[in-house]
Amino acid sequence: MPDLGSLSVKEIMKAINDADRTVPSAVGKAIPSICAAGDVISSAVNSGRRIFYLGAGTGGRVGAQDAAELPPTYGFSPHTFQAIMAGGSRARQRAVEDAEDDTDAAGVELGKRKAGRGDVVLGITASGRTPFVVGGLKYAASAGCRTVALTSNPGSPVTMVAEISVVVETGPEVIAGSTRMKAGTAQKLVLNMLSTYAGIRAGRVIGNRMVGMKATNEKLRVRAAGIVEDITGCSPATAKRVLKKFDYDIRKSIEHIGGRK
Repeated sequence: MPDLGSLSVKEIMKAINDADRTVPSAVGKAIPSICAAGDVISSAVNSGRRIFYLGAGTGGRVGAQDAAELPPTYGFSPHTFQAIMAGGSRARQRAVEDAEDDTDAAGVELGKRKAGRGDVVLGITASGRTPFVVGGLKYAASAGCRTVALTSNPGSPVTMVAEISVVVETGPEVIAGSTRMKAGTAQKLVLNMLSTYAGIRAGRVIGNRMVGMKATNEKLRVRAAGIVEDITGCSPATAKRVLKKFDYDIRKSIEHIGGRK
């Protein structure tokens, strides 16, 4: 890698973009293990159990983002997908770098939330050796949870602890060691895949439409009406009337009108 400071703005942006374009291919190579993790997570969700994302720094924030987006997107309870981040909620806004060295903290938090048999704990760590994540997965296994690791480092400690290891080998970063870049992008892509699969298998998707979506603002109410119209073939007026009757519950509205067109 050349001295980045000597490059033009276009050269720097192209170098970053060229590196980023390798990430989807790396994720593609991990699809078999992603499928295994997806089936475990989907089964847990459909059994009324919980999914816990563990992470520090970028991994923790990526997990927190995914967990936060699932209730409005698929109508999951906020308790179904939960994020546990090194340093607590304050670390989502400001880095708390030393928190990742606490081997016991994640286990303590999982204990408070009574994580146990049937729940799934997914540890996110690019290096694969973050003590907060490794320690949390060890606790999870001892409590009877299913365990999944998401890392960029094959053969790392986290892969020795987790039942299923999703290893996405993203390689060196444009800025050496800055795993908020390619590794973080890979983490986001994989969590998108896993939680979307869970939403589909939970019946929150018909075709490719989000029928579990929470229509909490005008934009989403318009989108909800479009979904009902598209799936049932009803008129816009009927879609709006029935959605209002069922407090904008899209699935109930579709069932009332008569299902698929």
